[in-house]
Amino acid sequence: MPASTTKPPRIAVLADSDTRWKWGALTAGRIAPGPSMEAGAEGDMQVAPALDGFLLRGRATPTARQLAEVGVQAASLREVTTVEFLRTMADEEYDILVLALVGGGVQAVLHGLKRVWEGREKRPVVVTGYVGVVYEKLADGLLLRHGADLVLANSRQDAERFRAVYEGVGADASAVTEVALPFLGGAPYEGEHDPYTVVFAAQPSVPESRKDRTYLLNRLVQHARLHPEREVLLKLRSRPGEHTTHIEELPYQKLAQKLDVPSNFRLVYGHMGEVLDRTDLLVTVSSTAALESLHRRIPTVVLTDLGVRETLGNHHFVGSGCLASWDQLDEGHRPVPDEQWVARQGVAADGGYGTAFDAARERIAKLLARPGGLAPLTPYYTPATAPGYLPGILARHHLGPDGSVLPGAPSADREPGPVRQIVRRAARGAYRHGVQRVAPVIRRMGEL
Repeated sequence: MPASTTKPPRIAVLADSDTRWKWGALTAGRIAPGPSMEAGAEGDMQVAPALDGFLLRGRATPTARQLAEVGVQAASLREVTTVEFLRTMADEEYDILVLALVGGGVQAVLHGLKRVWEGREKRPVVVTGYVGVVYEKLADGLLLRHGADLVLANSRQDAERFRAVYEGVGADASAVTEVALPFLGGAPYEGEHDPYTVVFAAQPSVPESRKDRTYLLNRLVQHARLHPEREVLLKLRSRPGEHTTHIEELPYQKLAQKLDVPSNFRLVYGHMGEVLDRTDLLVTVSSTAALESLHRRIPTVVLTDLGVRETLGNHHFVGSGCLASWDQLDEGHRPVPDEQWVARQGVAADGGYGTAFDAARERIAKLLARPGGLAPLTPYYTPATAPGYLPGILARHHLGPDGSVLPGAPSADREPGPVRQIVRRAARGAYRHGVQRVAPVIRRMGEL
């Protein structure tokens, strides 16, 4: 399908959490060939008009509230298992398929698609990538994503790292395509608001321990007391009982219930872009929100209070000029980002964001127009290259080593009835209750 066609490409997005749905749907809009999507170059929530969404059933399947908060619309949106999705892909014809999943999920779907598309003359262009900063399991995550037609890198730095990993194991690195985070945008920062507003962007799993999370919360409250003229906001990702990409065992909401907080301290939800509209200082441990803030040239701090460590992810910001502690912030410190570092992170604070997805669009257009269609998917991992690793990944998604559906896998012949839907919701609720209520108690008992 040439880029000049007036017919919008038909796109499917498979996601396993609210954050990945946001990334996948917005990425679909950015990379769709043709001029119709270029109007969305400055970060609005426009998506491809012919977009079908699929939510992979699991612990992090987003709730209706989370989907509404993301603010992305699709022509259709339904919950599926891996097997159900593969059967849909065997019957339906799409131009582009975006896999917004954890690495193991991407690998399983790639092998399943290779199987269901055997002998098919035409197949979609398959695209995958990362929601944000890649600070752990680089090789593992990349090799699990190998086999897609495009593996998107959110920055020049990531593109170089991705190619180095693939080339280092002898895998084809041509799929790596440099883009940027699809949800950047919003008005540039133009000066202090009244009142001056400090926002702490919380993360579900960083840091993990009660001690560290309590420390950060206490320092945020202390900052509010030291600066009563400021508004201090704790920006939360999810409400208790909801899950995001990562498990949150100790929600800040629960910890804050035990504190006597000042009147200028508040908990807030909602779309990150709307919160940034009123932000004068963004503070985080390592959230991707820091990149959104830097894109808009809002003063941004990555905390060093708990150390600069790989487990926290803040090591990614070494050289950024944004590293600082709460003591420095209490004294009025305002960070100045390093422009060279920012330029390498796909932040595009210089105004170049509008062209960040051009290369991906052009490449997809060429693939869609290729005579004779696309070659079969060829993941790096096969039963021959990873016989002790790949079968387990596939089995978790009810697939055999050759990508075929295992006997006894959930049936996709019909939509689940009302009783089955109720059972699924109850099971998911019980799991979330166990993670956030029961598991911490058991852990504390084990420490006695």
